[in-house]
Amino acid sequence: MEGEVNNLIFVWATALISLYYCNKITNLIAPGTKRLSAFVPVICIFFYLPIRLTTVHLAGTTSFFITWLANFKLILFAFDKGPLYSNPPLPVSKFILTACVPIKLRSKDGGSKSGSKSPINYSLKFVVFLLLLKVYNYEEYLHPLVKMALFCVHIYVVLDVGLAMVAYAARAVVGFELEPQFDEPYLATSLQDFWGKRWNLMVTGILHPTVYLPVRSISGRYLTKKWAPFPAVMATFIVSGLMHELIFYYIGRLKPTGEVTWFFVIHGLLAGVEVVGKRMLGGRLRVPAVVSGPLALGLVVSTSFWLFFPPFLRCNTEVRSCKEFMAFLELVVRRRFVAPNDVSCPYY
Repeated sequence: MEGEVNNLIFVWATALISLYYCNKITNLIAPGTKRLSAFVPVICIFFYLPIRLTTVHLAGTTSFFITWLANFKLILFAFDKGPLYSNPPLPVSKFILTACVPIKLRSKDGGSKSGSKSPINYSLKFVVFLLLLKVYNYEEYLHPLVKMALFCVHIYVVLDVGLAMVAYAARAVVGFELEPQFDEPYLATSLQDFWGKRWNLMVTGILHPTVYLPVRSISGRYLTKKWAPFPAVMATFIVSGLMHELIFYYIGRLKPTGEVTWFFVIHGLLAGVEVVGKRMLGGRLRVPAVVSGPLALGLVVSTSFWLFFPPFLRCNTEVRSCKEFMAFLELVVRRRFVAPNDVSCPYY
């Protein structure tokens, strides 16, 4: 555990120095391909850094924050676009924080309503998380599909509450209102609504300008207005699948199987058909939300069982993450470093 902490310090110190360089070099290089070329070494470094980490929580979080979000934000910033671009420029501290943490800054005097959820919302989700830990004690009596469904809820609750904690910590530093990371995805009325407006909004927000809009612009030259969004939707989901595949590799160090990518290809195909279909029908045929919502969520859950979770669980992610948490408690409570493999998980 002590070695992992040293690696973590090295990784994030390197990331902060790299982002400081990116912030300062922009004063010397105009936006465009030259600035992007100056960012390429940093982008390559950000792809390498998660390799230095071996634990599920640290490798997974770092690869998501740095390898995915920060790299995509830097690509946009090379052309004076995205969350890192501001006029006047962001101070160095806010630039670095915005680059490497999944937050979206919004000025308090902007007149918009805060997107923060109530503490009760997050408290209820934390209670759900504790209840899930209790249920895991009886996993031998649960059907495999039931366990997988509970794991879906587990993943959502951990991501929603965890990212909210990061966002609130960031708000204490920068003093800005922050956009929510999730918008109650279980209330989605369609696949387009689920992926585009409710699930992991920071990923949606970064993929839209970096992938969707450029591909949409190109496809618009060759396809009709109704069909032009389809290649853009497909490209967005494929890129998301490849990035998830990479993050899963950082977590488990197992050879990618392509299952996660196919999961997103399928959803990209279906979401693209939905978008085109709505354009072609012009709103003349609408499926009631009480029908389309459960169908969309059922499709997400069933395909997750089939393609998304198997490679995630293949490297014993749930057991490893539990042991890592117990090792962290040893560090906090007893002030001693313990390797995750030297502790037991009470839930698995």
